[in-house]
Amino acid sequence: MRRVFATLVAGLMLNPGMVAAAPPSGNDSKTATPIKHLVVIFQENVSFDHYFGTYPNALNSKGDRIFTPAPGTPTVNGLSTALLTANPNKLNSMNGTGAANPFRLSIIDASTADQDHDYTPEQQAYDLGLMDLFPNFTGAGGTAIGGTGTPAVFNTNGLTMGYYDGNTVTAYWNYAQHFAMSDASYDTNFGPSTPGALNLVSGQTNGVIDNVNGTGDLIDGGDSSLTVISDGDPIGDACSTSTGEKFTMGGKNIGDLLNAAGVTWGFFEGGFDLQTVNANGTTGCNRSTTSTVTMVKKLDYIPHHQPFQYYPSTANPTHARPTSVSEIGNNGRANHQYDINDFYNALDHGILPAVSFLKAPGFQDGHAGYSDPLDEQTFVVGVINKLEQSQEWDSTAVIIAYDDSDGWYDHQPGPIANQSTTSADALTGPGACGNGAVALPGINGNPHANGRCGYGPRLPFLVISPYSRENYVDHSTTDQSSIIRFVEDNWLGGERIGDGSFDSIAGSINNMFDFTHLRQDGTLFLNSTTGEVK
Repeated sequence: MRRVFATLVAGLMLNPGMVAAAPPSGNDSKTATPIKHLVVIFQENVSFDHYFGTYPNALNSKGDRIFTPAPGTPTVNGLSTALLTANPNKLNSMNGTGAANPFRLSIIDASTADQDHDYTPEQQAYDLGLMDLFPNFTGAGGTAIGGTGTPAVFNTNGLTMGYYDGNTVTAYWNYAQHFAMSDASYDTNFGPSTPGALNLVSGQTNGVIDNVNGTGDLIDGGDSSLTVISDGDPIGDACSTSTGEKFTMGGKNIGDLLNAAGVTWGFFEGGFDLQTVNANGTTGCNRSTTSTVTMVKKLDYIPHHQPFQYYPSTANPTHARPTSVSEIGNNGRANHQYDINDFYNALDHGILPAVSFLKAPGFQDGHAGYSDPLDEQTFVVGVINKLEQSQEWDSTAVIIAYDDSDGWYDHQPGPIANQSTTSADALTGPGACGNGAVALPGINGNPHANGRCGYGPRLPFLVISPYSRENYVDHSTTDQSSIIRFVEDNWLGGERIGDGSFDSIAGSINNMFDFTHLRQDGTLFLNSTTGEVK
């Protein structure tokens, strides 16, 4: 098993009725590929094995939604027979009562407890590359009770070993059959939501320029700098905590580069419009929805999931509304930060921005503990079905990606692309992620920014487009910042953010496309409730 560790080291190195829509910026059409519209659906807290460990083979028990893979479906680097029956997490006594092999979660187990997904425990779970201490360090059993037949381990810290198959995450498996997916895409760094969200838009978690109410979410990044390793809220956001930790980021993000180039873009998050009143009467920062699956009432808008709010240049701290539908995607008082309803409004008016980042309302974002795969599926399928009916579909690509793994077990460690030596690191030893010799810079000239150990856990990554390869699995290494790289290469002539952004070393996602061929079967309409093909 120590050979697994060698793999780690080997990688060193609005208001819908306002005005008629304005035409999109002319610069939006100047792309390196046929993709004129990129829609990134950025979901929460799922490891690759948690959703795709047994792909393409589902159990298909009586009463299940039946999933039958297409002939010739490629295999993935998933859960082998040995990993399913003699897993090192089962054999390691340090996992206590949670010692378990991976086990299947069915639809009746859609509601689960949230696992531990902090920066240090995720590294400790790797156990120097043995990948055998997940229950000990990231597992968290819940009080939720599964249905008849749910394994007893469900309510222990061995829950982290649970996985779904195509009988539950049916939509995702169907998308993988018809389009392209990766089995080698990783969290840029270890840790929870906010570092993942920051890496999505800047590839950089170093460079905090202001901080209040403590420093527990930060670590010494070296050269008098601070690096984000946990989930503080953005300073100034009207919905941010009043008592908890908050901070502001320095440096640039992809929004700054798109603005300079005149390319339309926006970040669309559920609950961002504080004027809307939900059906349950909630409004403002308290807009919320109760999931019929988890039965948890969750805020629609979660400040630490909105990465652009951390940067003064791209923040909309008061949640100001766009003056008209024609402002969506363009400069204006909303400063490119919108509600998810504004995305649908722009799409209906034929002014889909060139680059759109989507964040579901809390109950639909997939985060265990308050969301679930079924609510998540409803959101994702709804977005894609609507896009496929639009006039923009023939030039659109949708990426489904995740902010972190939630601590769910995944057997495959990624390469150490960036090292770190802080008190929070534990990947290759106490206080160590490598030896710190190979570390990307931080902002403001910091030559080696600590606290950015990565790559972190393996995450699902799908590309859905008339230009995507069909029933294809990409095995090349990518990470969250590979999305930035695609934007930069497609719209910005390969310009990079700089200042130590991971975009400088990110793998390309182009293998998942065939830009020479517009597929005539480039749509797939699914049932948003079941995920089955319509």
